[in-house]
Amino acid sequence: MLCVFPLPGPCEPEDLIDGIIFAANYLGSTQLLSERNPSKNIRMMQAQEAVSRVKSADGDAQTLTEVDLFISTQRIKVLNADSQETMMDNALRTISYIADIGNIVVLMARRRMPRTASQDCIETTPGAPEAKKQYKMICHVFESEDAQLIAQSIGQAFSVAYQEFLRANGINPEDLSQKEYSDIINTQEMYNDDLIHFSNSENCKELQLEKSKGEILGVVIVESGWGSILPTVILANMMNGGPAARSGKLSIGDQIMSINNTSLVGLPLATCQGIIKGLKNQVQVKMNIVSCPPVTTVLIKRPDLKYQLGFSVQNGIICSLMRGGIAERGGVRVGHRIIEINGQSVVATAHEKIVQALSNSVGEIHMKTMPAAMFRLLTGQETPMYI
Repeated sequence: MLCVFPLPGPCEPEDLIDGIIFAANYLGSTQLLSERNPSKNIRMMQAQEAVSRVKSADGDAQTLTEVDLFISTQRIKVLNADSQETMMDNALRTISYIADIGNIVVLMARRRMPRTASQDCIETTPGAPEAKKQYKMICHVFESEDAQLIAQSIGQAFSVAYQEFLRANGINPEDLSQKEYSDIINTQEMYNDDLIHFSNSENCKELQLEKSKGEILGVVIVESGWGSILPTVILANMMNGGPAARSGKLSIGDQIMSINNTSLVGLPLATCQGIIKGLKNQVQVKMNIVSCPPVTTVLIKRPDLKYQLGFSVQNGIICSLMRGGIAERGGVRVGHRIIEINGQSVVATAHEKIVQALSNSVGEIHMKTMPAAMFRLLTGQETPMYI
C-alpha cells in the first residue's frame, strides 16, 4: 500500500486534485504472480520482469501507442493521444506499486477479474501460510521521458488524497504520528478480505442463463462500493418471473465479474447497466459471479480513542474512507448503509446517535453494512427499475 502519510513531490497539490497529464507511449501489459506483501526489492524485480516480458513479446517490431496519462487524487486514466478515447480507467487506490526504470514506468495492481472457477483470484498451495499465497498482478508498462516525474506524481497523489480526507474531517495531518499509527496498522490483519473469499472456488461460478429473444434479464445492479478490493457490481434485486429469477442460479448479493466474456470489473455502473441492456435480443447469457451475502460484516480494531476510525458517516451511509486506515482494514466500504453496530440495529437511529456510538467505541467494533441502493430497494424506499 502506497504513501499513507505526507510525502514531498513534484506537483502542486491543487494540480493533483484537478488532475495532470503526461505524454507517454503504452508498450503493453502482462500478468505476474506475487505474494501479498513483497518487499520493495522484490517489487522492483517484478517490475523489471514485466518490462522484459512486454518487450520480448513484440521483439524488434514493438508497437507503440501514444497516450495521455492522466493522474489525479481520484484516478489514473490512459487516453489515446489521437482520439482521446479512454483505454484504461483505474481508481487510484487500485495501484499497488509504481516503478520507474530509466524511461520506463510500470504500474502494478492486483488483478480484479477471476476467469474460471479453477483460476479464480489466487494461485496457492493447499495449507500454505498467508504470506506464501500467490496473487495475480497485472502490470502496465509505459515509456516516457518524464518516467521519474510520473512515478513521483502518482506517489504524491496518494499523499494529497490522504491529507484532503483528514482536513475534510477536521483533522490536522501534522497532529498524527506516522510511526505510531503505522505500528497499529501493521499489527492488524485484513478482515473480510475479498481476495480470501474469492480464492474459494466454491464461491466463484460460471453460469448459463436461458431467456427469450426481446426479453430483459430482469435484474437491478448496484456498485460494490469504494473500499471493496475487487470493484464490480452487485445483484440488488430480481424481477419475479424474469430470466435471472427463473434460473434459480442467482441470489441477491452476488457480485458479477463478467457477462458473455466481457469483464464488468472496474467499470462505471452506467456502463455495466448498458452491457446488460444490450443482452435483450440474446437467448443465452454466460455470467461469471462470486456468491456473496447481501450484508457485509465489518470488524474494526481500535485500541484507543486517540486513533481516528478513518471514515465518515452521513445519515447512516458511509461517505468517505481513509486509505490504509483501520476502517479500510476492517472491511468498511463507501456507499454502504450501516445496519448494525455491535449487535444493535441502527436502521431507525438518528445520525447524531450513530456518530456518537462510533466516536465512543473502542476495542473491537462490529458492524453490518450493505450498499445503500440495495438497502433502499429491499426496504421499499425505491421502486426497482429492472434491466
